[in-house]
Amino acid sequence: LDLPYETPTLHEVVFSDRSLQKATGIKTMDIAKRLIDFGFHPPTVYFPLVVSGALMIEPSETESREELDLFVDAVVQICGEAVDDPDRVTGAPWNAPMRRLDEVRANRKLILRWGDDA
Repeated sequence: LDLPYETPTLHEVVFSDRSLQKATGIKTMDIAKRLIDFGFHPPTVYFPLVVSGALMIEPSETESREELDLFVDAVVQICGEAVDDPDRVTGAPWNAPMRRLDEVRANRKLILRWGDDA
């Protein structure tokens, strides 16, 4: 992944998958969905809008060094899969109770409550 700005960071860092996307066709959302298989909540994607293929990583102060290292290892593995086994990335998540949702439909037909009558 690329670091679009070489400035000091505070509580977050923004990476760009622009080079990976150009080389493999793997999209930002594919990376985010694949992280679910490693037990990580997907990062904020496509924001800020001025960064192509933005992945905003915001670990909290409660994350241990070991957990951060596991996250980095997962991202490195995903980037390798993007080259060697792109279907593994584009089909993710594989281990979640639900697979890929129709995100366009979900945004157009919002269900903002939970329950049997929803």
